[in-house]
Amino acid sequence: MSAQAPAPRSAFDDAPDNSAPLVSPAAASTRLPPAARAAEPAAPASGALLVACLCAAWCRVCDGYREDFAQLRQQFPDARFVWVDIEDDAELVDDLEVETFPTLLIGQQERLCFIGPVLPQAGAALRLVQAAIENPAMAAGSATAPAGTTAAAQALLARLRQSC
Repeated sequence: MSAQAPAPRSAFDDAPDNSAPLVSPAAASTRLPPAARAAEPAAPASGALLVACLCAAWCRVCDGYREDFAQLRQQFPDARFVWVDIEDDAELVDDLEVETFPTLLIGQQERLCFIGPVLPQAGAALRLVQAAIENPAMAAGSATAPAGTTAAAQALLARLRQSC
């Protein structure tokens, strides 16, 4: 029986000085040697808010949004922020169809709070994160969302919690 490889982590996730670049979980695992990953600070408590930005390397809107996402992370140091490239991390994203960028996934513990595209402005994401923190009953789900979107997003939230 072979040993299982360590779960991928984002080099940006849990960075103590908030100056590390945003890196997808798959890219981070290939850039950091195992010793460096082991030396990373502990992840926030499992109940911490998780905010994932789902983007693509070719998306110029996403390129411009990286700085806003990094600033948002600094405003919520107890939350876990992850940048996910939907193509590089296709196995992680799995069945979730992302057609508009940037798309945010926000979860609190096992509860999916939000999944959907956002305006590429810090204020839009800021209001969503604040709403998820202030409203414990906030839950994703929309009658207008394509069939299976909420279930696929819920599954992605679970995979992100395990791998990042």
